[in-house]
Amino acid sequence: MRSIRVFPGVLQPPVIRWKRGTGRCPPLGIGRAGSSASAQGREAAMVNGRHQQHQQLTDQDVSENGMLPRLSDLLFYTVAEGQECISVHKFTSALQGTGLWTSDPRLRDCMNLLQQAAQEPSAGGLLNRELFRRCVSSNIVLLTQAFRKKFVIPDFQEFTSHVEQIFESAKGLQEGKVANYIPQLAKCNPELWGVSLCTVDGQRYSMGHTKTQFCLQSCVKPLKYAVAVSELGTDRVHQYVGKEPSGLRYDKLSLNEEGIPHNPMVNAGAIVISSLIRMGCKNAEKFDYVLDYLKKMAGNEYVGFSNTTFQSEKETGDRNYAIGYYLKDKKCFPQGADMMAALDLYFQLCSVEVTCESGSVMAATLANGGICPITGECVLSDEAVRNTLSLMHSCGMYDFSGEFAFHVGLPAKSAVSGAILLVVPNVMGVMCLSPPLDKVGNSTRGIGFCQELVSLFNFHNYDNLLHCTRKMDPRREGIEVRNKTVVNLLFAAYSGDLSALRRFALSAMDMEQKDYDSRTALHVAAAEGHLEVVKFLVEACRVNPFVKDRWGNIALDDATQFNHLEVVKLLKDYQDTYVLGASQAREAAEDLSKENLESMV
Repeated sequence: MRSIRVFPGVLQPPVIRWKRGTGRCPPLGIGRAGSSASAQGREAAMVNGRHQQHQQLTDQDVSENGMLPRLSDLLFYTVAEGQECISVHKFTSALQGTGLWTSDPRLRDCMNLLQQAAQEPSAGGLLNRELFRRCVSSNIVLLTQAFRKKFVIPDFQEFTSHVEQIFESAKGLQEGKVANYIPQLAKCNPELWGVSLCTVDGQRYSMGHTKTQFCLQSCVKPLKYAVAVSELGTDRVHQYVGKEPSGLRYDKLSLNEEGIPHNPMVNAGAIVISSLIRMGCKNAEKFDYVLDYLKKMAGNEYVGFSNTTFQSEKETGDRNYAIGYYLKDKKCFPQGADMMAALDLYFQLCSVEVTCESGSVMAATLANGGICPITGECVLSDEAVRNTLSLMHSCGMYDFSGEFAFHVGLPAKSAVSGAILLVVPNVMGVMCLSPPLDKVGNSTRGIGFCQELVSLFNFHNYDNLLHCTRKMDPRREGIEVRNKTVVNLLFAAYSGDLSALRRFALSAMDMEQKDYDSRTALHVAAAEGHLEVVKFLVEACRVNPFVKDRWGNIALDDATQFNHLEVVKLLKDYQDTYVLGASQAREAAEDLSKENLESMV
């Protein structure tokens, strides 16, 4: 099948190749490339910003002469479902069904224009095709990705319905006690239970108390380690801290055989990491430096600071002071480092506040190779992300790390605040919050949620994506999207299923496909007298009305034979304005750019 056979001008933007490996950051509003269900996950596709040598169109042609604007028209036809106008509320509701939030920074321009349009008295909160085109034109590629189900989780609503059930099941877990080693933690409400997730394409979903602010505590350890590696490199950082699980409690005064802390996830390792960041700078500069990283990882969503928690940590941190002096005695700090300054920064970073929503974006940044999914900004190096996820997998869950790696098989980090930061590489990030902890210091509900998630979906690192039939794979496209065959297309035309035809068109199906009798969807719709279907095929898809079947009949002949007079009139008017030569020229151009839309969306 030709990649885009039928939408001359509608689904044919300029030929922009997305070359793999040539850059790290897609521009704002483009998002990640379409997902793959391969066993190794998705490979990011980046924009190289250059047209191929056969590209003849200018940017003005693209914006004004029917490429992306006509793609906007097709999106309008799909969402409007045959209506002349669409309400702003209906469009935003449909958008949220794909997983995109209206607060997404990539959609800021579109949302501002929609808000202005909704407030215009003459419009009455409705968008006609022209107004809709103006509103979505700046984000048309991202929006088309969303409605074509080209994100990493195509059927996001079905996926989140299952996640909701897991959330409700974990809510019933009542075991565990709230941490009380500092007064601020002891005051936490044990009934708090929230889960937010964010995919690498920026699809988002929240359940429960996801706007409640809480301290990252130990969840900040992998994040500041990633900052240190991005700044200094792996070799430099691991001169001072190891990579192995300790087999001991996280706050033990213990070093490995090389005389350095076992890993960055125990307190000793985290304190040393604090001494490595921005060496030679004052503590205020160091804190602002790391906080800026955290805000970028969170897509500039809420990242705050709890001074009361910081003061309590300092007042009750005797164990950590003991670890600091032990490290100083063993000469574990880099030359010139101030132990007390390192401890202060350690306490400060443990007191950084987030919500489940902002924390899930942080986790998604790790899942996305260091690129924030909702801003497209490169925050961390790929080396830092790879190292961080490896250490989270082996050392992130205190004394439960081995069990968690065995049963869940995903990188994660827990904290005494009841938080669990979970990463599904190349798919999504999750932040859970539930203060009651088990005997090793992990959130009881959070652990239950993670275990149930992996038991239902094949997210475990060692799940077989090809032959694991007992688990669901939300990364796979639905049967309707996968089986884009002429049978589906012609049956939709025969039955007058306009909604299905819109979905097929938006998914770049060849709307001029022929069956064994060389009949197209236009032939079938004309013979059945489905006026609205014929109207969609000729006005939105601009199919060729002169295609002949094996008996030499065109669609107009079929409509005439079965006496469908309105269809006959519509086809005659369309034939009068249809330029066959231009169509043939466009078809020849298609052969040079089979991947034109697929490479963009």
